[in-house]
Formats: sequence, C-alpha cells, structure tokens
Amino acid sequence: MAKLLVIAFDEADAQSSAGFAKALGLPYDVLLLTGDFVPAGAEQMMRVNLGSIPAADGLGKALVDVVGGYSHIASPSSMQSKDVLAYLAGLLDAGMVTDAIAVVSPTEFKRPIYAGAMTATVKTDSDPLVITFRPSNFGKVEGGANGSETSVSLNIEGTAIILSESSRGTSRPDLSQAKIVVSGGRPLKTAEMFESVIGAFADSLGAAVGATRAAVDSGIAPNELQVGQTGKVVAPDLYIAAGISGSTQHMAGIKDSKVIVAINTDANAPIFDAADLGIVGDLYQVLPELQGLLKQ
Repeated sequence: MAKLLVIAFDEADAQSSAGFAKALGLPYDVLLLTGDFVPAGAEQMMRVNLGSIPAADGLGKALVDVVGGYSHIASPSSMQSKDVLAYLAGLLDAGMVTDAIAVVSPTEFKRPIYAGAMTATVKTDSDPLVITFRPSNFGKVEGGANGSETSVSLNIEGTAIILSESSRGTSRPDLSQAKIVVSGGRPLKTAEMFESVIGAFADSLGAAVGATRAAVDSGIAPNELQVGQTGKVVAPDLYIAAGISGSTQHMAGIKDSKVIVAINTDANAPIFDAADLGIVGDLYQVLPELQGLLKQ
C-alpha cells in the first residue's frame, strides 16, 4: 500500500505537511526531528526530540532504518532538507523530485525550472520516491491529529562534524508561512545593521525577516533567512524588498507574493520590473519614515 512519510525538521515543517499529504492523496505519517507540533490528519506521529539537526551524512544514514515500507518520503524544501534528503535518496538508490509546486498524481509532479521562468512536469516510477515540496503552494489544513504518537530513537553516526552553530531566538512568524515578509540585501553591510534596520521594521509590522543570498554569503544574515531559488520560497500577502536589486535567483523565491514593494536607490534595478510599488530612495531614510508613519 502506498504511504507517505513526511520528515519534519521542525514544527513549521510539521505544520505544512498536511497540505502536501492532502494534495498527494495518500495516508501519511510524520517523523518530527525537533519541536512538538502535531499536524492534522497524520496517522502516526513519531517524535525524535533531537537537540539540534546533525550533519547530513549521519542523519541520512540513520533515516534509512526508519523509512522502510514507505512509498513516498518528503520534506518541505529548505537548504537543510535538500541536503539531507538528497543524501538519503542516494543511500536508497531512489529517484528524487525537488521543489514540487503541484501534484498531478502520486508519480507525477510540477516543479519550477530556469529560476521559475518555466514549469516542468516530471514523472517517475521510483519506489521509494523522495520529494521536497514548497509549502506555500499547498496551503494549511486546520485541525488536530487523530493518529497515534510514539517516540523514536535514531542511531546517528557520521564522519562530518558540525564545529559551531548560531541561532537567533525570535518570536517572529515563520518565514515560509508569514503573511508579511521584510527582506534586506547586501547594502545593510553588517549583521548588527541588518537587525537594527530590517529586523526593527519587520517587528513593527509583525512580519517575518528575509535576506538575499548575497547578504547571507556576506555574513550579514543567517542561512535560515535566505529567500530565493536556493533558499526559501515565500508567497506572502506583502513582500517588502529593501536594498535588493532583484537577481533572477532571488525573484524565483518571491514571484508568488501578492504585493511586492521595492525600495532601492537605483531606479533601473531589475526588481522594479516585478514590483507593484517602487520607491526610489535610500532604505536608511525610507524605512524609518515608514515606521514613524505606522506608529501614528
């Protein structure tokens, strides 16, 4: 019998699993690596309670012992899931579909190509089949779980070692599910400046914070905030891009936003071609002015 296992790296992953499972049309279980959320409709909830996510080689090997018997193994798209699930697919000698945005059938999916400029329909008879999917394309399913809950232990042994980790505790909305997202680019120059300008403005709106790949690569923002083809794909009601030129890679991650507001000093920046509202100006002046207006 065909059945789906969703590997949820955190509570946000678990929350978005029901929408994909509903679209796939298969019964499903959830393996929750960290966190405590119980998704709607899962037949079985398996909690691992890891303190942190291990390196891909050790986690991938450990997951082999858990995924047996499932026809489909999936996780919401992220840098982390693509790393671990690709490793797992290799160990299973299984086919893999990445960044699924629609389900045609349990063996056929739609996914973006050419940085989102086109959509490909891919079909595979791989059993098992490994999938990463974009949560924003499948929506939420309300309600609590009606299945059983168990605890699972993973025997994690790998050669890769994580030397250090940094985490920013925050009460901000999850980036992939937020209704409003405020993102910043490399002009912010430092992590402190990014937080004091972009973070403060986002907090005034109750918004999530995002960043460009250039900002992440420069150490201005952490990896988990990266928005774009190689980061998180978002579809908020309002996306505010401050100091972002609009690279093809970044635009692929925001094209489904309902309203895009761009702030840039360069009137010829590509992002203005996609923006619903454009402000040619210095973000250091524009954002504080907008924040002041919001307080009135």
